[in-house]
Formats: sequence, C-alpha cells, structure tokens
Amino acid sequence: MQHGKHLAEQAARDLATSSKNSATAVGPAERPLPDPALIDAINQAFALFRVNYHNQFYSAFADTTLLDQAKRLWLDSLRHVGPGPVLAAARALIEQEEYLPTLRKMLGACEDQLAAQGLPRPRDAYREACNAPRPKDAQRWSHPAVYHAGRALGWYDLATRPESVTWPEFQRAYRDCCRRALAGEDLSIPAPPEPTPTPALSREEGAKRLHELRRQLEP
Repeated sequence: MQHGKHLAEQAARDLATSSKNSATAVGPAERPLPDPALIDAINQAFALFRVNYHNQFYSAFADTTLLDQAKRLWLDSLRHVGPGPVLAAARALIEQEEYLPTLRKMLGACEDQLAAQGLPRPRDAYREACNAPRPKDAQRWSHPAVYHAGRALGWYDLATRPESVTWPEFQRAYRDCCRRALAGEDLSIPAPPEPTPTPALSREEGAKRLHELRRQLEP
C-alpha cells in the first residue's frame, strides 16, 4: 500500500534529520535513558498495528531496518507520554483509523489520553502559561506541569519573545514536565511568599502624619 510505504519512508527521513540535529545540541547528560516500560509499550503498539493493519503494515515495514527506525523515532517523540497512555492511544487508533496511523496521529491520540488524566493539551497549556497574571505561583493552574513548563522557559521570555520562538521551546519543556508527572514526580507549586508586614507607626509619627493630612485638606 502506498500509504504505508510513505509512512515508513517519512519516518526514516525524520529520524535521520533528528539524529543530525541532536548529535551536538543534546548530550547524554541532558536526556534520561528511555523507560524500558515505554519501549515495551511501543513494541506492543506496533504489534497491535501489525495485527490490525496487516497488509499495510508489511508493505510499510517489509524491511526490518525501517521498522526499527520507526520504533526509535516514535520512542524519541513519545518520551513524555508514558507507557499506559501510549497503549491506550494505540488501542483507540485501531478502533478509529482505517489506515496505518502516522506519528502525528499517534501524538494526537496520546494528547487525548493525557487530557483524560488532567494534563491539558500542549497548545492549551501554552495559552494558559502566557495569559496567567502575576504572581504566577499564586494562580490556580489546570495542572502543576503547566506552571513548571512556563517557569522552566522563563516568564519574562514567555511574555516578551515571539510565539514562533517560545511555542517550540514551551512544547519541549511541557512534554518533559508531563513525563515527570506521569512518572510520579511531585510537581507541587511552591507557596507564594508571605507579604512583608508594615511596621506599626509610633505615637509621634502617627500624630505627625495626621497633622500633615489635615493641613493638605485645609482650603
């Protein structure tokens, strides 16, 4: 099937581009190792696709090298999702899609699964972070991951730099926060600092200020 062949070729091109771009920009220390459970979930997702889209699947991945490349690409793109939502998204797709799903379709299905767990979709999270008033840590957030993604990017940068720059950066930060939240990390929002109490005026200072106020009110 041409649809499946196009999917495999696109996956290979995307993987090659991703590898070239990340070879120097992203080092081993900046990125955690893949979760073995996520690797297993992606293998299970591809097994579901093989059973459900039999002819399309084998047309797309007749070459084992292409299949391995596609799995690595999906693993890299779905790091933030977690194994449970990946499998749930794969099952939802085989019930809804007539054709072998693309990575873009899978990402959309995973976002639906994350939303069901209280994590807003990336674009909604971005708008929330951009529009939240100050102080940021005193606001009611739809999920702490949104706050921490905005904080990681920097509130000043989020408010002053163009969307064409901040949106991709926010996506990366938010996906990392989603991954941490799904892994069980505590993403509590720090309590805002208590306001500094105003020192009480002495009797003499109070009388002086009252006299000054009366003087200003005199015609």
